[in-house]
Amino acid sequence: MLDASAAAPDNPPVSWLYKTFVRPNFFNRDPEEAHNLVIGQLAWAARRRWALGLAGCFLRGPKLPVELFGLKFPNPVGLAAGMDKGGTAVPVWAALGLGFSELGGVTQRGQPGNPQPRMFRVVEDEALINRMGFNNPGADAMAGRLRDWHDSGAWPSHPVGVNLGKSKVTPLADAPADYRYSFELLKNLADFFVVNVSSPNTPNLRQLQDKSALAEILAALQEANDDNRPILVKVAPDLGFDALDEILELVEPHNLAGIVATNTTIARPAESGLYAETGGLSGRPLARRSTEVIRHLYRQSGGRVPLIGVGGIFDAADAWEKITAGASLLQIYSGMVYEGPQITRAILKGLAKRLAREGFTELREAVGTEK
Repeated sequence: MLDASAAAPDNPPVSWLYKTFVRPNFFNRDPEEAHNLVIGQLAWAARRRWALGLAGCFLRGPKLPVELFGLKFPNPVGLAAGMDKGGTAVPVWAALGLGFSELGGVTQRGQPGNPQPRMFRVVEDEALINRMGFNNPGADAMAGRLRDWHDSGAWPSHPVGVNLGKSKVTPLADAPADYRYSFELLKNLADFFVVNVSSPNTPNLRQLQDKSALAEILAALQEANDDNRPILVKVAPDLGFDALDEILELVEPHNLAGIVATNTTIARPAESGLYAETGGLSGRPLARRSTEVIRHLYRQSGGRVPLIGVGGIFDAADAWEKITAGASLLQIYSGMVYEGPQITRAILKGLAKRLAREGFTELREAVGTEK
């Protein structure tokens, strides 16, 4: 069970405009309706250079460059998968100051996902619960959209990743071919790929975190990886340390570029109210466990496996905790929902100050340094 007491630390300074006017308007709507409205507005802005330029003027923070698995990131704060499932707003994420973005999850077959309602806000704990079920247009449609962004000249300057999931109708035994189909379509259209075998919202998907099942998927992907695109695996926070160690054992033989830690959790800080809803929990209640997983993976690997930390990052203090536990890059989702688009700038400004105070000149010097 998660600790609800960790769900409400002191709030950092945030945009008065967002908290006073914008967020209440969205929070008065169904969460999925609000999400779709926001993505629609961002997709509109993504096709207008003046809108991208205006956003950049107000929302970009200080540069904190990171070089990892052969890619150059202008800063360590990225967009987590699930926000832009269909690649409809690709250029806007860099304009919002993010150092990279992860699109999807994408499956071989387009699918509507699970029945609605399937997204819930636990506002008092700054948490989200979702059981979306990989709703997405499918790999063929995603390939077309990404190709259009490339051809338009609007492709962002920061690295863009794609989260790969398994189609719901595909049997577990056929999962390697399902993942490979999507990868082969998209491998020349994105910079890195994340194998999602840890979402709790596709039946039996998490069984693919088993060492032998995951090894088959990774072997199929690397067989098709002729351009040596970075491939990472996203793990569940609910895995025990022994299971995490088995995934680490796959890094070298399957040329894994890194691990994303973590996905949403099926654990709950309480059993009543909205917490009784099934699905994956994200936001502040996930922060402690995701950091524990990062810390374990970093120490077990001796810091040799790059980690992307995600789960409960709302401010620079949260980001610093993940970095010093072992994360080289970070991703946000729930934090952006609750704090607004200025969150990236606030985190980066806070990190820059913390690095200077600790006597570090580069972010990589702080990775894994917690006492």
